Amino acid sequence: MNPAQHGAAVAAETAAFVAAVKAADLSTPVPTCPGWTLEDLTRHVGSVHRWFTELLRRRIQQPPTSRDVDLRLPERPDGLPDWLAASAAEAAEVFAATDLDAPMWAWGVDQHARFWVRRMLFETLVHRVDAHLALGLPPQVDRALAVDGIDEFLTNLPFASSFAPLTAQLRAADRTIRFSCTDGDGDWLVGLRPDGFALVADHAEPPAADATVRGTAADLLLLLYGRLDRRAEAFRLLGDEDLLTHWFTHSAF
Repeated sequence: MNPAQHGAAVAAETAAFVAAVKAADLSTPVPTCPGWTLEDLTRHVGSVHRWFTELLRRRIQQPPTSRDVDLRLPERPDGLPDWLAASAAEAAEVFAATDLDAPMWAWGVDQHARFWVRRMLFETLVHRVDAHLALGLPPQVDRALAVDGIDEFLTNLPFASSFAPLTAQLRAADRTIRFSCTDGDGDWLVGLRPDGFALVADHAEPPAADATVRGTAADLLLLLYGRLDRRAEAFRLLGDEDLLTHWFTHSAF
C-alpha cells in the first residue's frame, strides 16, 4: 500500500470507529484494553491523531522533547465521537498538504513523513477493533490492510523498546519464528539473535523455522497486537512452543 492509500484508510477506519461509538454508552468497558472504557479509547485515538498531525505539520527532524499539543477536547464526553471525526479531518488536510516522501524523524525504520500516516492507520484500525469487540460486533479487517499491518508491526517492533520495554528481551541463540497467512500471500520470518531480533529479508525460498504460526491475515494481525490468543482455533502452531511463549510474552506493543 502507498501513503495515499494509508491516508484514505485512516479516514475510513476513523469513520467506522465513530459510527460504532456515537450511539453507544461511552462508559462501556473495553476488555482488550483493561481498565479503559469507550470514552478512554475514543479520547486516546483522537489524541494520537492530533499528536501525529502536529508532528507532520512541523515535519520534525529529531525526537520531540515534549508531547504537549492542544487537544481541544470537548466539554462533555458525548462530544468525543464528533471530536474524533474532526481530528481525522484535520489529519487528512495535513496529509494532503505534506510531501509524504519528505525526510522526517520517526521512531521506526522509515525516516519519512509517510511513516506517521501508516502508523496512525494501524493505531486507528486496532482500536476500532477494540471498540467493536467491546460492543459485541465482529472485528472485521480488510485483508490487504491486515497484510500491510503485519509488515508494519514486525518491521518496526525492534525499535519500540522506548515504549514497549519488554521487546528488549526478545533475544535468543539464532532462532526463527514464521508468521504465515492461510488465506493468500503473506509470510514473515523473524530472526532472534543474542543481540536482538528483526525480520529476515529476502527469504524467497523460505527456510525451516523453529516455530510457525499460521492463520488468516486478519487474525495474525490481531494476534500480534494481543487481541487474539494464539491457542484459539483460528491458528495452527508448529514447532517450539517455548519460543512462541517467549515471543508473545515480550512483544506486547
